[in-house]
Amino acid sequence: MALVTPVTLTAKGVKLEPLDVHHEAGLSEAATDGELWQLRVTSVPEPDNTAEYIRDALKSREAGQRFAFAVIEQNSGKVLGTTSYHDILPAVKRLEIGYTWYAKSAQRTHVNTTCKLLMLTHAFDELGCNVVGWRTDNYNYASQRAIERLGAKKDGVIRGHHQRRDGTIRDTVMYSLRKGEWPEVRAHLNYLLSRYG
Repeated sequence: MALVTPVTLTAKGVKLEPLDVHHEAGLSEAATDGELWQLRVTSVPEPDNTAEYIRDALKSREAGQRFAFAVIEQNSGKVLGTTSYHDILPAVKRLEIGYTWYAKSAQRTHVNTTCKLLMLTHAFDELGCNVVGWRTDNYNYASQRAIERLGAKKDGVIRGHHQRRDGTIRDTVMYSLRKGEWPEVRAHLNYLLSRYG
């Protein structure tokens, strides 16, 4: 049985719904906002490749490896970006959160904190996960700071781990959060979100 099954999560005007083909135009527009595909250290698709990006995500969902969400602004229905559960290991109740990117206009807002609170709450409280992990490019300092702000612990660096879109090989910085650490992190995330009103 799959650890992750389709679900829609909402809070603070943000909705996470299973990524599907009807999100293509909105996801393409989100990638265009800030020309995010030009960032060397991310997996954001070029606007013309959004359909393929979604197809790949759906294939990974079918295989039980990744479950991608569209990040939606609830009031307007606008697609702000995407985020996923991935590297799902049902036997040990572990998964990672990643493939996360947002339109530039949604960055440095409450959106990422809200998404992480929703996903962590679902992972620990509903799915019964023991560990949630993250990984990022060794040069993606913004991502590393964001993960650390959540309260995740740095596990280490896997050297020569993954090929970037430009063909260079990156080191991958690994983080995790254990079930016992979750109550304190949940309180911290709720505190951060309370400052947004």
